[in-house]
Amino acid sequence: MKRFIRPISCVIFLIICILSCKSSTKEESSQQHVDTTCMKKDTVYTKEDTCIKEESLADSFTIERAPSQKQEEIYEYDDFESVYSDEPYQGTPVNKRTEQNTQFDTTFKSIHIFVALCDNVHQGIVPVPASIGNGQKPSTNLYWGCGYGIKTYFKKSQEWKLLKTSSINDTVMERLVFKHVNQNYYLVADAYNGKYIAQCISDFLSSACGRWKDTVHINNDLTIGCCGNAQLVSYIGHDGLMEHIIADTFANVDGKKRDIIILACISREYFTPYLEPSNVNPLVWTRELMAPEAYTIHDAITGYIKGESDQQILDRAIEAYASHQKSCGIKGAKAILTTGWKEKSKINH
Repeated sequence: MKRFIRPISCVIFLIICILSCKSSTKEESSQQHVDTTCMKKDTVYTKEDTCIKEESLADSFTIERAPSQKQEEIYEYDDFESVYSDEPYQGTPVNKRTEQNTQFDTTFKSIHIFVALCDNVHQGIVPVPASIGNGQKPSTNLYWGCGYGIKTYFKKSQEWKLLKTSSINDTVMERLVFKHVNQNYYLVADAYNGKYIAQCISDFLSSACGRWKDTVHINNDLTIGCCGNAQLVSYIGHDGLMEHIIADTFANVDGKKRDIIILACISREYFTPYLEPSNVNPLVWTRELMAPEAYTIHDAITGYIKGESDQQILDRAIEAYASHQKSCGIKGAKAILTTGWKEKSKINH
């Protein structure tokens, strides 16, 4: 059955009022806010459901939306239609990538975060200010270089130490490697060019099922596992599955159960059909619209490294989200974030 849901006259709004972005020069961050209103199928996500804020929207914001008949009135980009093509997105076959590496030091455990940079031109969002919506500029991007982006937030964390920064290619524009200050854990974070959001999602899914395994060299004496060699794999960014059909299946290939965290709007519904055969354990993902900012996954990982239960890890994520999205509150955050599988998938693959 058709996997892609594309309402004709429905609009998904996710408004994120942003802190001051941090570029190469030092800047102070400010509180971010979320304003969400969404109509999807016969469901209306209201203030009670999705934490609508009533503060001024004077700051920068992101609006997540489903494409509609009025898209020409909002977007002026030449390649807009290509973003919303009904043709399945194939992704780059793993066997056409560079040789996969499986030899690494198993003394250390690893976490891999795939981040699709926010992109005004190539993603299904109402454009944010250019400096934070440039999907080809990680340093100021909403999900990477801004104060609540993965790079900036983890660099400021007292739990993690940045060891290595590198550029992989035009697709993976920047890779960071962190080491936990107390535990034998490494964290690899990849910033994907926003134009290639579907590739980012495909790589995340391929890693989650163990089909794509790779390594990162820390120094001459140490190599750690990443991608499918990581114990925890995560995706952060816009839910590109709202627009892209990935014409691939992701059955588990090695019998290993990996933990996953997906911070993207309504991720449980859209990712479930792809992940059901992957033998994964969903630690944290979402039932509603949300702001996929770094504090949520940071605090969830804190509990994960401590060996806490899935529910305890979820509780940490909920507390972090409620703390930063103040008008949302614990009740609202609980409505957004969840753990584990739903009994039945709503979306047919």
